[in-house]
Amino acid sequence: MTIAVTAVAALGVLGLLGVAHWYLWRRLVRDVSRPGGRYRRTGTVLAFLLPALMLLALVGGRAFPLAVERWFAWPGYLWAAVGLYLLLALLVGEALRPLLRRLHRRRTPEPAAAVPAPVTVPATPPAPAEPPARPAAPEPASAPASALEPAEASRRLFVSRLVAGGAAAVAVGVVGNGTYGVLRGPRLKHVTVPLAKLPRAAHGYRIAVVSDIHLGPILGRSHTRRIVDTINAVQPDLITVVGDLVDGTVPELGPAARPLADLRAKDGAYFVTGNHEYFSGAAPWVEFVRELGVHPLENDRVELAWFDLAGVNDLAGTAQGQGPDYAKALGDRDRSRASVLMAHQPVTIRDSVHHGVDLQLSGHTHGGQLWPGNYLAELANPTVAGLERYGDTQLYVTRGAGAWGPPVRVGAPSDITVVTLASLQV
Repeated sequence: MTIAVTAVAALGVLGLLGVAHWYLWRRLVRDVSRPGGRYRRTGTVLAFLLPALMLLALVGGRAFPLAVERWFAWPGYLWAAVGLYLLLALLVGEALRPLLRRLHRRRTPEPAAAVPAPVTVPATPPAPAEPPARPAAPEPASAPASALEPAEASRRLFVSRLVAGGAAAVAVGVVGNGTYGVLRGPRLKHVTVPLAKLPRAAHGYRIAVVSDIHLGPILGRSHTRRIVDTINAVQPDLITVVGDLVDGTVPELGPAARPLADLRAKDGAYFVTGNHEYFSGAAPWVEFVRELGVHPLENDRVELAWFDLAGVNDLAGTAQGQGPDYAKALGDRDRSRASVLMAHQPVTIRDSVHHGVDLQLSGHTHGGQLWPGNYLAELANPTVAGLERYGDTQLYVTRGAGAWGPPVRVGAPSDITVVTLASLQV
């Protein structure tokens, strides 16, 4: 039954992709070019090639080695983003087409009607043998259909090219800016979180929160180095890596993650798994980050000087018997002490409230990554980005430091957050 449902869902997705690309071909290729021309032929080839590369990029991580995946990850993922914004821009263009046609009609008047040659009448016509037939009344002056049709066709072509060119400019500009934001690296974000149980001596304690680094076929060692340098520059008291570090295996991506060994904080660096670790093999990654000096918290906790720091495995580990265990991580702790929990997905907030957690640190959502993806993310997550309160528990969700799929962010810039804890005790 599950296989059948998955197959139907996959066919539905492929069908939607097919319809979307047919529409893109129609508006960007067929409607703006002459049959048989070079542009028409090239555009038609790309209409098949680009979605094929996109599908290869989406499934390539589980079907090909990383070295092979890199060849189609860049064009495939970038086309996914460009295609999305082309589609959105063209749909807006549909509403503008009637207005553009009207404006173009005003600027280019219809062809003038042909004026018939005057008829010369003899001064003294000979007497006809019989009365002449009354000449037919002249028809109202109007442009011949043969003159109107080319004008209307020219108008449609002009509007189609204007809309297609505008949509292409918008899509390329948006995706280009979003790609630059990802490759430039995340920016620092500062948030202050008051905790009622935090001792006065710990007022101003700073936690660097980084999540969703997503090392893979596009983001590699230099991306990790930028993140490490950014974190070390603020000299935090504690560093938390809240899951989705990688999209690949340790042999493939271990060198890309190695700069994490240079993370420096007074109370160390800690790590919990995200759902993507379980796609690649979570256990080898847990051991690898341990070797780098980053301490994994697998349903475990450590008692720091001013509060308890706990971490739970991601929900994706449940199918492998490695899911989150709140009782193990928090069940026997002293609840008079403040507690901070690392949990990759925000949806676990209800368990945190039940176990008296003061602050949960999460990622996973990417803030939606590609607008309007934030609206979809809101359907699946209690908080998409930022700080919110649930009962006596506060939840902070970072947008993440990398990107999954397209190396593009629109409306959801990547970040590393410095959470400053504030004591409410006098």
